[in-house]
Amino acid sequence: TSMEDAGESTRGCENISDSEEDRCSENDFGTSKLGTKEFWDDAYQKELETFNDIGDVGEIWFGEESMSRVLRWMDKAKIPENAAILDIGTGNGAFLVELAKHGYKNLTGIDYSPASVELARSVLQAEGLTDVTVKEMDFLSCQKELKGFDVCIDKGTFDAISLNPVNTNEGKRQYVQALKDVLKDNGFFAITSCNWTKEQLLDRFSEGFEFVQELSTPTFQFGGKTGNSVAALIFKRVH
Repeated sequence: TSMEDAGESTRGCENISDSEEDRCSENDFGTSKLGTKEFWDDAYQKELETFNDIGDVGEIWFGEESMSRVLRWMDKAKIPENAAILDIGTGNGAFLVELAKHGYKNLTGIDYSPASVELARSVLQAEGLTDVTVKEMDFLSCQKELKGFDVCIDKGTFDAISLNPVNTNEGKRQYVQALKDVLKDNGFFAITSCNWTKEQLLDRFSEGFEFVQELSTPTFQFGGKTGNSVAALIFKRVH
C-alpha cells in the first residue's frame, strides 16, 4: 500500500486493525513526513486511482476496532440519530460510512487533502449514502465556517498535526481553538491517539474541556509493566 511504500507507520492510529498494540507503543516521537499535507495528498491520490480502477477503498486507516469502540460509546451515551457529527480528517470516509450505517443522519467529514475528499465522496456514493457532507478544509484554519456540532471525532488527525515539522506547537494550539469554535456547549469530543498518553491529552485539552471518560483500549506488557499503546478519551465542551 501507499503507507507501506512510505516505510513508516501511518498517521496516528488510523491503520490500526486487529492488533492495535503492535503498531503504536511509542510515546516519545519526533516530527515526520506523516505530519505533512504532501504525504497525505500523495497517499490518497494513489488510493483514489486504485478505487477508480477496481473499486477498492484501500486501507481502512482508522481500523475496525477503533471505530467499534467509538460507536459503542455513542450508543451508551445515547447520542441521538440527528446529532450534528463532525469527522475530523475523514480520510477515505470509512468512519462516515459506519456512522451512517449505524443510523446517524447529520454527518460531515472534512480533510485538507483534495484526493481524500474525492475518494470519500466516491466511497459514500458507492454505498448509496448521498446525504453525507464532505468538505475540503484544513481544520486548523476553518475559522468560522464550521459551527454547532454536537460531536467531534478525531482518529489520528491530532497525531498527524503533532508530527508536522513546521509550526508544530502552533498547530496544536490552533487545533484546540478550532475545536472550541466548532463544538456546541456540552458537545462531545472523542479522540483516539497513539502518540499521546491519557495524561498528555488531559493536559492538552484542559482548557475549555471537561474529561468525561476513557474508553477501553488494548494493553501491553513490557519489563513487568503494563501500559496502553492507544489512548481513547471523551471530553465535553465547557466554558
